[in-house]
Parts: sequence; structure tokens; C-alpha cells
Amino acid sequence: MANYKRILLKLSGEALMGEKSFGLDNNVINQIALQIKKVLKLKIEICMVVGGGNIFRGISASASGIDRSTADYMGMLATLINSLSLQSALEKISVQTRVQSAIHVSQIAEPYIRRKAVRHLEKKRIVIFGAGTGNPFFTTDTASALRASEMNCDLIVKATKVNGVYNKDPIIHKDAKLIKKISYDDILKNNIKIMDATSITLAKQSKIPIIVTSLKNKNALVNALKGSGNFSTIS
Repeated sequence: MANYKRILLKLSGEALMGEKSFGLDNNVINQIALQIKKVLKLKIEICMVVGGGNIFRGISASASGIDRSTADYMGMLATLINSLSLQSALEKISVQTRVQSAIHVSQIAEPYIRRKAVRHLEKKRIVIFGAGTGNPFFTTDTASALRASEMNCDLIVKATKVNGVYNKDPIIHKDAKLIKKISYDDILKNNIKIMDATSITLAKQSKIPIIVTSLKNKNALVNALKGSGNFSTIS
């Protein structure tokens, strides 16, 4: 098992809706919270970035006539809804959690302050970074690579609906093959859409490897960190 001290878990909004077509699935959120608690027991510090696509997706909304910047700010608010739901699930199982927001919403979350976030992590609290980078035109994948760099994380875990990087879309193609290891450059060169190019480039510059997996299995996160189960590593 690799000796990880601090990791960033990136959860897509879609990962929180289970089999629903939109919104939140509390059973899925509670199951993810239990997985996070298991990782804490391995003495690994965890921070998180959550997407908002289960509630609102900025890019598709901009095509419907909403100004792109406005649509992206709406998406940031959606990530805060997801962050608060995860905070609630974690605190129900006695895991201390703080939500920090890149936009000011002082009644529901702390403002993002790097030194304060690091202190929370050192005190073994989970820190959930909401509202992406706080800027339109940047995705929550980019926010993940940015926050992981700022927090000096050893690893980014991208949790999504598929359990790794495939040679073609596994949802459409039954004969798709899992790629266990792939370089940042090959992801960019082949335009593989597992994360956007900005986030991959930033992770490469910061030398932070990325594990891509699904959290559908109740031990998926711990297994991936221990090097077992289905996942892909981008490095």
C-alpha cells in the first residue's frame, strides 16, 4: 500500500444521485460517508471537492439562453447543496467536517482560507471545498487539481460512475477495456474526457497522481488506496 498522508477526493455530482435521473440519493451519500470514515481510520487526511451536475450543469444551461457566467455561478450553488448534504451524512457518523466555500455564504460555510483548511486537516477533520474555484469558466475538476496542489496532497481520487479509464465508453461499448495505468500526456493527447485538460495539466505540473474509480462497491475507496480492485492510475 502506498503511504498516503493526505488525499483529495473528487466526487462528481452524478455519483451522488445513484440511479436517479437528478437530485440526491441519501443511501448513496450515506454509503460514501462510511467509506470516507474507513479511510480516516487508515490515518489518511481527506479533503474533498464535489461537483454539482446532479442539480445544475452550467454548460448545458448556457446553451438554453442563460449567460454562461450566470449559469456557472448557479452551478457553484449546486455544489454547496451537495457539500452540505455530505457534511450532514459525515457528522451523523461522528466524523467532524467543515465546508469551505470559494464564494461568500457565511451563514452556511466558512470562506476558503488555505491555512485554516490545512489546520482542519491536521486536526483530522474532513474539509469539503464548495463552489469550485469561485470563478466561472472553471470546472470542479480544475478546482480539485488546484485545491490538491494548495493542500500538498499526495493523491487525487476521482470518483465517478465508471471504475476507471477505458479505451472507449464502457456504458455504450460492452467490449471496452480498462486501462490500469496511463500518463497525463496520453490523457491529453487522446482527448480522454475523464477530467478536463486544465485539471490534468495542473495535476501534472504539481506531480499529483490521479486514481479514477467508482464508489459503488462499499469498500472501493479503501481498496483503491491499498492497490486492489478496479481503478486506473493517471501519473
